[in-house]
Amino acid sequence: MRKFTTLTGVAAPLPMINVDTDMIIPKLFLKTIKRSGLGVNLFQEMRYDDDGNEIADFVLNRPAYRNAAILVAGENFGCGSSREHAPWALLDFGIRVIVAPSFADIFYNNCFKNGILPVRLPREEVDKLMADAERGANATVTVDLVNQVITGPDGGSIAFDIDPFRKHCLIEGLDDIGLTLTKETRIDRFEETRAVARPWQ
Repeated sequence: MRKFTTLTGVAAPLPMINVDTDMIIPKLFLKTIKRSGLGVNLFQEMRYDDDGNEIADFVLNRPAYRNAAILVAGENFGCGSSREHAPWALLDFGIRVIVAPSFADIFYNNCFKNGILPVRLPREEVDKLMADAERGANATVTVDLVNQVITGPDGGSIAFDIDPFRKHCLIEGLDDIGLTLTKETRIDRFEETRAVARPWQ
């Protein structure tokens, strides 16, 4: 998993509440177990018409937001069914930070496991960032995980809270497997000791 310390990028506004995982990545794209290649189908039904043509006014199809790295959204982002493909699709598109007043719990947890930083902020603070994001190409925002601060295009800053353990894992680039491997020496020592103590097992 890629390490996350500080990110500066364009923020895209998605002023919608209850964006569920089927909206993020529809069920017909869940057959793959690969984490790559899903970005093109992110928000499929909002980005494309029935003939596969881009819908020009959808935010991620606008020229200013095609390379957005931050998404500013409404309440209850990531609700609906539990599918890890949702953060996979966001990450594959290039989204590494999502700011919203609230998230669905399973989606929130899956973000951390896949190198995405979900930031919960009060509605009024999200509204400020949403207004910044509406600036298009000028909507450059910096997210500093180390100091837990988001800085807008005009230099204004917003502090955010994050669980210290999850912060550590993102900064060090540790998913569940990576976290286990940090204990590899102790695991090896246990297996060696156990093999001597119980050779019949």
